[in-house]
Amino acid sequence: MTPEESPKESLEESLAFATIEELAALLAKRKISPVELTELFLRRIERQNPALNAFLTVTGEHALASARRAEKQLLARRGSRGTHSPLLGIPLSLKDNIWTRGIRSTAGSKILRDFIPSEDATVARRLARAGAVLIGKTNMNEFAYGITGGNAHYGPAHNPWALDRISGGSSAGSAVAIAAGLCAASVGTDTGGSIRVPSAFCGTVGLKPTFGRVSVFGTMPLSPPFDHVGPLARSVADAAILLGLIAGRDPLDPACSAKPVEDYRGALRKPLRKFILGRPREHFWETVDAEVRRATEAAVRDMEKRGAVVREVSLPHLKESLDAATEISLAEALHVHEAAGYFPARAGEYGEEVRQRIDAGRNVPAHRYLAGFDVRKRLLAEFDTAFRDVDAVVAPTVPVPAPLIGAESIQIDGETIGVRSAIVGHCRPANFTGLPAISIPCGFTRNGLPVGLQLIGRAFDEVSLLRIAFSYERANDWRAWHPRV
Repeated sequence: MTPEESPKESLEESLAFATIEELAALLAKRKISPVELTELFLRRIERQNPALNAFLTVTGEHALASARRAEKQLLARRGSRGTHSPLLGIPLSLKDNIWTRGIRSTAGSKILRDFIPSEDATVARRLARAGAVLIGKTNMNEFAYGITGGNAHYGPAHNPWALDRISGGSSAGSAVAIAAGLCAASVGTDTGGSIRVPSAFCGTVGLKPTFGRVSVFGTMPLSPPFDHVGPLARSVADAAILLGLIAGRDPLDPACSAKPVEDYRGALRKPLRKFILGRPREHFWETVDAEVRRATEAAVRDMEKRGAVVREVSLPHLKESLDAATEISLAEALHVHEAAGYFPARAGEYGEEVRQRIDAGRNVPAHRYLAGFDVRKRLLAEFDTAFRDVDAVVAPTVPVPAPLIGAESIQIDGETIGVRSAIVGHCRPANFTGLPAISIPCGFTRNGLPVGLQLIGRAFDEVSLLRIAFSYERANDWRAWHPRV
């Protein structure tokens, strides 16, 4: 369905597609209760999940118990001068490679089909302490090793804008659930674009923070040098709220930074000075689908009209970084699965595509693995040089609209490109360098498929990314449109 065909919302839809901020206001005013809100989302999941396959586990009883606790807290605090968490009573989901104590956490795999963790991941624990209601665990590529949202064991997550299209992955179900109004927000992981790709394809906001900004303790690793945890949300403000609650030092994660957590939500309220965007000369804007180019260039022009300055920047090692990141990832994934005792001992329990990719890690020689980190240093230096003159780098999140499920290649300007290569190429550099990146909706194709715009920023400068994204969103709020499943 194209945006123009979207009919007037019902009361249920207005709640299902509301932001965290809007829902929190309604809960505080007792216009709706956490239990009623949770029941609403559970009904929508029951109706729509069979077609979407967004959830692997729905935690109905657990969610309602959490909602009842949140309701008591809201009632107890009513009339007091104290403030409560903006997530209190808000139904969220988690990607299924994020461990949840007492709740099945499969990582989208057959090997962990019946795995029930004895402790929470740090992000799950922080969200629970903030009063969030965990409504379910979302579908994903097996062991997060994929970018399409396909899964050999549980089936693919379907794009709610067109059920025959991929959702993007590997945080597939998280983006699908938000876009379809099955939860208010989600938290996923991103090793090569796994938050931003499904966000772009499904029309949600996806933020990959700086490496070390959010703890990865209790998440199933894929490639530890590139693994990140971050929010998927309906709005930039919601992403800021979530980041503020899950970020920060964690003694359980040695790679987690001790840098103070900024007031990301509060920063959005401050006037935005004129900002400078860097448009890379290399790679990002070279091979792009015509409709994606139209929407993303229109977004950049809109920012210029509102005071942004756009300058060309040079990042010569971008293309070289793609192969380097692939080789490091292959070697790291093999090591992770060997260390866990899964591979090769249980190789027959993997989906064929993931098994082959893990096995391919054997073909990465040590000198190529180490050379990859030299490329990383050079690319980081190029980004550092660019950031002397610009506040963020801008590019299409993904150079194509969501391909058909099962497609192995796509056409861009008459050139045939493999689906995986096309999808990961724009997102992987931010994982390779560890720099923060956000994808925001910036329009639709003529067939009603969402398009995403990506901003990449300085290390630990999520505030600038959020403020720039927020300024665009306020003037171009694509949230008024949503799919009909």
